[in-house]
Amino acid sequence: MTDAVFDVLTIGNAITDVLAESDDGFLEREGMTKGIMHLIEGERADYLYDLMPESKQQKSGGSAANTAAGVTSLGGRAAFVGKVADDDIGRFYTEDLQDAGVSYTTTWLEHGAGSGRSMILITPDGERTMNTYLGACHDLTEQDIHEDDISGAAITFMEGYLWDPPEAKRAFVKAAAIAHNHGRATAITLSDPFCVNRYRWEFLDLMRSRTVDYVFANLEELKALYGTDDVAAAVRQIGSDCRIAAVTMGPKGAMAVRNGEIFTAPAYPVEQVADVTGAGDLFASGFLLGIARDMDMIKALQLGAMAASEVISHVGARPQRNLADMARDFGLL
Repeated sequence: MTDAVFDVLTIGNAITDVLAESDDGFLEREGMTKGIMHLIEGERADYLYDLMPESKQQKSGGSAANTAAGVTSLGGRAAFVGKVADDDIGRFYTEDLQDAGVSYTTTWLEHGAGSGRSMILITPDGERTMNTYLGACHDLTEQDIHEDDISGAAITFMEGYLWDPPEAKRAFVKAAAIAHNHGRATAITLSDPFCVNRYRWEFLDLMRSRTVDYVFANLEELKALYGTDDVAAAVRQIGSDCRIAAVTMGPKGAMAVRNGEIFTAPAYPVEQVADVTGAGDLFASGFLLGIARDMDMIKALQLGAMAASEVISHVGARPQRNLADMARDFGLL
């Protein structure tokens, strides 16, 4: 799709990850269950943010933004649509994502909730305990969807997490209509099994109505979508419900289903898995770029699996190596 301005445009929650080392005692004093993601309100977010040490690290994040950053690391052209507030964290988020090479021009929220952030406390055993404030993320509306951006993207990709706020639903449906009116494709990642359980029938309707063309899921999300433990049956069904389905299988690699044909690729070997956070996001980066650049299914799967292997080899949901260089080493670009 050589006429596209962007290979991939992603839509999702704009969340700044704030990471710091902690100990079990701090978690206990603050009433946190270790290893769990806690949804919190603004006052609690400000309180915890102020408690975190000066050594804390910040990174623009959110599933869809991670995918966009992965696309640019692979040498692709990516844009992101997501809402932050006109505050210090929002300004940091904007600059950090733009520094990653992602086009990000969504208008800041001037009045209302603060920018979304996730305070991530890492204990000595490697467990990550998250305290997430969505804030301005939930104020994404149809007004943030611009025809010039969507029409210029080969693929518009949305994270399932954004399906919670009604305004964001309408924003994505508007984006999908624009994309299809301009002969472009749309995609969605199902995000997690709990998200699927909340919106199973709505996700199925998006697929069957062809509002979305490509669907990303892991095995647990796939089984939740069809209410079955029969993976083979679920694979056959998703293959008929959308143009392309991409299913990640952890250490067993990934598969894609198109027109009833199944393609597979193994996982790339990793010396030591340090952190699986972002594996699905980066798989989507490689696979989407492959499809946008008209690669065959196997090569697109391999590009996704390679990108995922890099991000799980270290802590953090963004690649530390240049993925384009890595892909060239493997003969994928």
